Amino acid sequence: MKEVIATNDAPLAVGPYSQGIRAGRFVFTSGQLPATLSGEVISDDITKATRQSLNNVKAVLSAAGAGMTDVVKVTVFLTDMADFVQMNEVYAGFFSEPFPARSCIQVAALPKGARVEIEATACLQ
Repeated sequence: MKEVIATNDAPLAVGPYSQGIRAGRFVFTSGQLPATLSGEVISDDITKATRQSLNNVKAVLSAAGAGMTDVVKVTVFLTDMADFVQMNEVYAGFFSEPFPARSCIQVAALPKGARVEIEATACLQ
């Protein structure tokens, strides 16, 4: 059984996808760009961009009754792996031990000229 997760506390989906899906005990967020609620994409500062993406992830999880401590897997997409250290510093402020599993992938481009996109999977207790 799937349940759509939607919130006004994160940018709305701009295509044929949901902000998140709950399937049983698991919550899957769509990739979250560093977009503000007004739709502005932060692309000039990877630190601010990462923080915005993670705040968007957090908002979608919250709408599903989950939090960052419930996250079991994160995927980070960067357009430049040179941004990894700065992204990682911000990322570390959102998670604590035991840290979720994570992949970080460099991609050629992201929607709307973003430098980072982050998706997460959480497991509800």
